[in-house]
Parts: sequence; structure tokens; C-alpha cells
Amino acid sequence: MPISNYLDTNPVIGDKIYLHPSCQVIGDVTIGDDSSIWCNTVLRGDVNRIVIGRGSNVQDLSMCHVSHKTPDKPEGSPLIIGDHVTIGHSVILHGCTIGNECLIGMGSIIMDDVVIPDHVMVGAGSLISPGKTLEGGMLYMGRPAKAVRALTEDEIKYLRYSAEHYMRVKDNYLKSEAC
Repeated sequence: MPISNYLDTNPVIGDKIYLHPSCQVIGDVTIGDDSSIWCNTVLRGDVNRIVIGRGSNVQDLSMCHVSHKTPDKPEGSPLIIGDHVTIGHSVILHGCTIGNECLIGMGSIIMDDVVIPDHVMVGAGSLISPGKTLEGGMLYMGRPAKAVRALTEDEIKYLRYSAEHYMRVKDNYLKSEAC
């Protein structure tokens, strides 16, 4: 079973969720309706919380973790992912906030206290350094990532399309499990 508690905290899983049997969802994790967590992905909410919105997907081999609370930082660094977000393969997310309708490209690393607002695309292999706040409606690329340009209207529409595509794929998996 890919769901486990940490101490006395259990994950909270919404409706119509797909959790691949090889993923791990641990501790203080909340996953919104219609989301999907794919092969060998880890969501480890042991020392702080992870919240994933509706219709989001976290793809294969991604690692999601948090930073603990301290006297100097009473809230620590939780991981918050908005609605209709696509997290590509092998992404590392650590204690950051991602807005709605974003796409985080394959192999990217997003570090503690980064704030990514709505409608942002992060190119594959990018690194967002701790504490950075990005601008909405932009494409970011590089190590460290920099704003490259504003997203086109078609690219902004694609952000939602990407998440909806994964919702259709997870529904297919759910249907095949029900048989």
C-alpha cells in the first residue's frame, strides 16, 4: 500500500485519485480530488505538510519533501501545490509554493521558500534557488533559472490542457483497476 502514517498523522486523499502502487505518500499529505501520483514518486510529509490541489499530477520518480519548523522559522517550509499543476518526471520539490495551472519541467529542482505564482512554465532541468519569487505568466529556464519571456496565450492554455490530459490518463487507470 503506498499510503503510510507518520507518528499520528495520516494522509488525506480526495476523490477520484490515482496513486500508482509504487508511489509513497507519507504523513501530513493532502491530495485534492482528481489528482494523480505516478510511478516511484515520494511525497514525504513527515516534518511539515504537503498540500496538492485539485486536478494536479506528480509524475514518475519525483521527490517532494518539506523543511521542519524551528524557533527562527515557526512555519518551516511546507510544500504547497495548486490546482491543475503538472509536475514532470524526476522533479525535486522541497518546501516551496506553486500556484495554479503551472508546469514544472522534467528534472527541475525547486528549493525551499520559492514562490511560483499562477501560469508559470519552468523548463526542463531548471534550478530555482531558495527564496526566489517568480513572476506569473512567464517561462523560466536554466541553472539558476531566469525569466526567458512571457508565455503566449496558447502556452497558458496548454498549462490547463496538460493537467486535464493527465486527469484523463488517471481515469483510464482507475477504470482498468475497477474491472
